[in-house]
Amino acid sequence: MFGIGTSDIILFIVVPLVFSSLVGLICWKIASKRSFAKGYQARKEEAEAVIESAEAEGKRIISEAIKESEIKKREYLLTAKQEIHKSRIDLEREIKDRRNEIQRNERRLIQKEELLEKKQDAQEQKERMLNERMLELNEREKHVEEMFNKQVQELERIANLTKDEAKEYLLRLTENELIQEKVTLIKDYEAKLKEECVVLAQNLVATAIQKCASDYVSETTVSVVALPNDDMKGRIIGREGRNIRTIETLTGVDLIIDDTPEAVILSSFDPIRREIARIALEKLIIDGRIHPARIEEMVEKARKEVDNVIRQEGENATYETGVYGLHPEIVRLLGRLKFRTSYGQSVLLHSIEVSKLAGVMAAELGVDVALAKRAGLIHDIGKALDSEIEGSHVTIGADIAKKCKESPDVVNAIMSHHGDIEPQSVVAVLVQAADTISAARPGARRETLETYIKRLEKLEEIANSFSGVEKTYAIQAGREIRIMIKPELVSDEEMPLKAREIVKKIESEMEYPGQIKVTILRETRAVEYAK
Repeated sequence: MFGIGTSDIILFIVVPLVFSSLVGLICWKIASKRSFAKGYQARKEEAEAVIESAEAEGKRIISEAIKESEIKKREYLLTAKQEIHKSRIDLEREIKDRRNEIQRNERRLIQKEELLEKKQDAQEQKERMLNERMLELNEREKHVEEMFNKQVQELERIANLTKDEAKEYLLRLTENELIQEKVTLIKDYEAKLKEECVVLAQNLVATAIQKCASDYVSETTVSVVALPNDDMKGRIIGREGRNIRTIETLTGVDLIIDDTPEAVILSSFDPIRREIARIALEKLIIDGRIHPARIEEMVEKARKEVDNVIRQEGENATYETGVYGLHPEIVRLLGRLKFRTSYGQSVLLHSIEVSKLAGVMAAELGVDVALAKRAGLIHDIGKALDSEIEGSHVTIGADIAKKCKESPDVVNAIMSHHGDIEPQSVVAVLVQAADTISAARPGARRETLETYIKRLEKLEEIANSFSGVEKTYAIQAGREIRIMIKPELVSDEEMPLKAREIVKKIESEMEYPGQIKVTILRETRAVEYAK
């Protein structure tokens, strides 16, 4: 910054070299233009003159370059001095500002110290006042304690009891009062809880039933196939009865061809076989070609069609209830339940309704809705195979669920929905309740009038067989029985025992869907006449 720059040094070195080269080039040109006749001496003198001129020009250029560098040097020095002066001024200004800031901080600190000293003085004064107050309170406390001891001694003398004896007496008295209050509160709470539980359960069941309404289709063990004319009966029978024998052999269904005009009756306890036979027979009637080979072909087509219907119905049931991830075998068995009935009620529709009811009640109680729906949908899955496998549908359904790796809660719900074992979860209890609601709903199941009347008569007969019973009434379609007893023979304390005995006899001697409520009424009347 203060000396000759690198560019100046390069200039000093390069300029003479360039100048010398230029001079040499000029000399060569001059010498070439002249003829060689002038001789060597003349060319030498001329070259020396040119060289001297070039050297003088180089010295001049160097001198000017040195002067220019000196000027730049002085300019750089002047600029540096100005910058140093400016930096010094800025530094002095900053130092001055910092000094002022320090002085202001010092003044603030001095003020704070003075304020703290004043607060400290005030605090010391308060402490002195508090100490004086504490001494005064201690003296008063001693005085009060002396007076209290004198009063206690006087009370002990008057009551003829020591302090510990009086305390023990008061504790016993308080404990007895608390026990009585506790018993009263517990009884009131139990009564209130029972009332609230009944109301809550009724509201829960009512809400579930209102949110789930299902239609029922009653089916019988026979199907009727309409014929275009009575001549078709002969073609169905075939020569020497070969066609009808083929149909019955392939489908396992009995064909009843009687005097009923333009109709054939299919009879079978298995609804799937009956459905296959119905579809095959309708196809044969439409096709018109009825012979053993054609019958075999149509029966096979009908069987495939029914299999597709079974699979589709099972998938529709899962979509309708929102239960997903079921094993394909369980879905297929669900579809088979479409052709299975119980007391005229479709088992598939019953399972769907139980799933919905259990889901609604689980949502109201804050329980796992998906698990309740799943258990409700497959709780009767064993009925799809109870005609093929020995055992109750409960055991069959539980085995199927285990093989398909269903959760233990679902298996327990299947096993306990008819009370065979104790339910181990809230979901199992909800499935049991939903199954009872669906089965007991009016119109859900069908039984003959004769069977219905016999069941009611049997119910009243069992109740009347006990001593002390005056009248018996079976009401609510046999769901409840009300018993009027003779008050002079049965006391209030004996009523629960009597009800329990009647319930045990009903359970041992009768078969019925759902449950039967036994209500015993005892009434004592006193009649007088004013004359």
